[in-house]
Amino acid sequence: MNLYSQIIFPRLVDLGMQGDLFQAQRRQVLAPVSGQVLEVGFGTGLNLPYYPAAVTHLTAIDPNPGMNRRARSRLAPVSFPVELQVADATALPLSAAQFDWVVSTWTLCSVADVLAALREIRRVLKPDGRFAFIEHGLSNEPGVQRWQQRWTPVQQLIGDGCRLNRDFSQLLPAAGFQCQELAQFYLEATPKILGYLYRGVAIAG
Repeated sequence: MNLYSQIIFPRLVDLGMQGDLFQAQRRQVLAPVSGQVLEVGFGTGLNLPYYPAAVTHLTAIDPNPGMNRRARSRLAPVSFPVELQVADATALPLSAAQFDWVVSTWTLCSVADVLAALREIRRVLKPDGRFAFIEHGLSNEPGVQRWQQRWTPVQQLIGDGCRLNRDFSQLLPAAGFQCQELAQFYLEATPKILGYLYRGVAIAG
């Protein structure tokens, strides 16, 4: 077992991602979600309280068994079935055209082959399915971008693979998605190199 990745890092995620600013973003991203849902990068289950009643089933995957161990404690109050799986986003053990919605929140920064993960998300969506996401990534300010590029190797070490320099406005179309909604902004009270967000809804292009 990797002590940092499976025990220490899940605790840090719980501590660092529960504030009011994150809760507001989770609520907004998850508000339209319904039906059969896949969450990629479930982590410790921090999204669970914000899923609407229209969700009928949630398949929750994460590659880190340590995350799933902490997530189980959050399952009891949920009104819909939740299936936890330890799986890699780049090779989802799921059938094609299975889900009404796929959700990703602060996850794709940590996937080594992000295009492969996005293509897998597209594969498992139904033809009329939608991908709801919020990710942090590359700023639109050149000065901030330079610091993000410099700091990314350190961030990968302390953030379990997290990268600061991904431009999701380019990656989504490259993987065959068309954004119906896309907001790009800085999260309040957060250092700019960490807090530039991409939030939106995409469909297969």
